[in-house]
Amino acid sequence: MGSRGCFCKRPAAMGNLLLLLPHPAKAKLRPPTAAAKRGTLFFCSFSTDGPSSTMTVSITGATGFVGRRLVQKLLSEDHKVCVLTRSASKATSVFPASTFPGITIAEQGDWDKCIQGSTAVVNLAGMPISTRWSPEIKKEIKESRINVTSKVVNYINNASGDARPSVFVSATAIGFYGTSEISSFDESSPSGNDYLAEVCREWEARACQVNQEDVRLVLLRIGVVLGKDGGALAKMIPLFMMFAGGPLGTGRQWFSWIHQDDLVDLIYESLKNPSYKGVINGTAPNPVRLSEMCERLGRVVGRPSWLPVPEIALKAVLGEGASVVLEGQKVLPVKAKQLGFSYRYPYVQDALRAIARDL
Repeated sequence: MGSRGCFCKRPAAMGNLLLLLPHPAKAKLRPPTAAAKRGTLFFCSFSTDGPSSTMTVSITGATGFVGRRLVQKLLSEDHKVCVLTRSASKATSVFPASTFPGITIAEQGDWDKCIQGSTAVVNLAGMPISTRWSPEIKKEIKESRINVTSKVVNYINNASGDARPSVFVSATAIGFYGTSEISSFDESSPSGNDYLAEVCREWEARACQVNQEDVRLVLLRIGVVLGKDGGALAKMIPLFMMFAGGPLGTGRQWFSWIHQDDLVDLIYESLKNPSYKGVINGTAPNPVRLSEMCERLGRVVGRPSWLPVPEIALKAVLGEGASVVLEGQKVLPVKAKQLGFSYRYPYVQDALRAIARDL
């Protein structure tokens, strides 16, 4: 049985609705299972004798809404995790050693060491788009994605053959397709012509520079992620509880969503299953109009959803960024369905009920 490892220093999504509301409080993490706690603090290793082997996964954006849940999933399955971070103090506060001893935390100077000793790399990093778009902010939104992706790709490509990760899962977004009230988009659809489509094209182009002869590349175009601990719902639910919830603009725009657990499962399958390759839409199979989404959310929390946010108010607050939430897009996960991916929550009402039970 072959193995390899990495020695790293151990210090002491984006959904359209994120544009509108204040940043949620940090989620509380459940500690990993006893099996996950058996990991070492400093040296992460893995075997290479087949798909059932233990993986070591290096993750950018691990402290984010999706990344935190992915880390939990990997540890619960007895895999190892290297958190690639710009802030060791932040990562340590999210993943304290007392409850997450199986994690290695690596600041930027040590990313190459972790990546070279990993089975796979997951790239979830990127500045949130939840702010008014000034020219400086638009530049930072793009560069935060492109720069990290370029850095990760370079480390993967520069790794020696026996230390190179075999899988690279890189997040992108359904913003790739542009917006439309009447069109449907799947993985074969062309890119849009707005700012976010441009960001996604360049983001994906950098990921595609990975050596695909040796590395299986998966590009996940992610929709609005639903979960109680972050993302759109963490910002919407308090408004509904205060009887201030409702659709944005006309409410006719499409809302392409995915439950947090389904997205994490999709990433996990992408790591393990060699059939997962190329572009895969990270959305549920049944998108809804935003008015339906808000109505169903109001029902599950026992509050009305009649108070719309006028289009003119959104434009006044968000400027150019208002187009993202005022137009939307209907994105279908054709590739995931062809691959036989099983959704826990294919319908938004089931996803919302499950989330509401945990509130």
